[in-house]
Amino acid sequence: MSDPQTVSVPGRIMSAEMAEQPAVLQRILDEGAPAIREIAAQIAARNPRFVLLTARGTSDNAALYAKYLIEVLLGKPAGLTSMSTTTAYGAKPDLTDCLVVTVSQSGGSPDLVASTKAAREAGAITLAVTNNAASPLAEVSEFHIDVLAGPEKALPATKTYTAELLALYLFVEGLRGGDGSAAKVLPELAAGILARQGEVKDLAERYRFAQRLVITSRGYGYPTAREAALKLMETTYIPASPFSGADLLHGPLAMVDNVSPVIAIVPDGKGGEALQPVLDRLRGRGADLVVIGQQGQVDAASAGFALPAGVPEEVQPILEILPLQLLAYEVTIARGQDPDAPRALAKVTETH
Repeated sequence: MSDPQTVSVPGRIMSAEMAEQPAVLQRILDEGAPAIREIAAQIAARNPRFVLLTARGTSDNAALYAKYLIEVLLGKPAGLTSMSTTTAYGAKPDLTDCLVVTVSQSGGSPDLVASTKAAREAGAITLAVTNNAASPLAEVSEFHIDVLAGPEKALPATKTYTAELLALYLFVEGLRGGDGSAAKVLPELAAGILARQGEVKDLAERYRFAQRLVITSRGYGYPTAREAALKLMETTYIPASPFSGADLLHGPLAMVDNVSPVIAIVPDGKGGEALQPVLDRLRGRGADLVVIGQQGQVDAASAGFALPAGVPEEVQPILEILPLQLLAYEVTIARGQDPDAPRALAKVTETH
């Protein structure tokens, strides 16, 4: 007989790493926040005129979240870089007084390292946000923030994503002299959400045989829609299309019918208000609408998952993604696949 402890249980690693997230968030608040504030203060003193964010994959969704934070909370222009302009085309933009923030779990992808090195040579203030303080990316950057998530062994990134979000929030708060107090409730609330996995398992039955999914949101919730789509595609292999609610109305709404599963992330705040006309149109088309949001929004949909009330909108994405990570896990298990080891994925993707 085989030793039960040596038998590979599908999803065991991903499940354990999702469960670590409340502890990781608390660790960042307790151990990482002082260093993040110090780095933010040093960079704020140099008064960068705009911010460029560089990332791939899951970290690109974290970078998009930071873009919203920077533009809304700081009032500074921010953009997502196209690394190939530097790595493939050899472009040499003048980045004097620009802050370039590169976000990466491993800090090992060659294009991230090369573009960050080039940005520093072009006069930029460079900051790496990684889960590996000894990474090549951290070495070529002027500043580094360790997201303190601990080793991540499952191929789908879960705890490193929420750790990146919190680290980026605390950094932006530090740039404007804030104390980041809105984040203090997150570890406890995250634990409460993850304890409701049974609700998500019931929800997963809706998508076990789905042929495609549409995921939509607006504002701070849009990066969550993109990350949820990525998690579902890389684990379940179901094509999932993420759209800003505004973009969904500009054509793609035509593909939604009364059998089309749509997941809407509805922020409690201005993003949710902006999404409301989209929700009305989706209901009008008879879409199978599942809402991740406040209880009232869930009650008005076909089904959903209610999030805690009273959380400031700018930190809601750290909680919004949790039931969607669980959903990707549960749908994958229901389809007889192993979410720990999706086909064709590697932990460090070496793009150039």
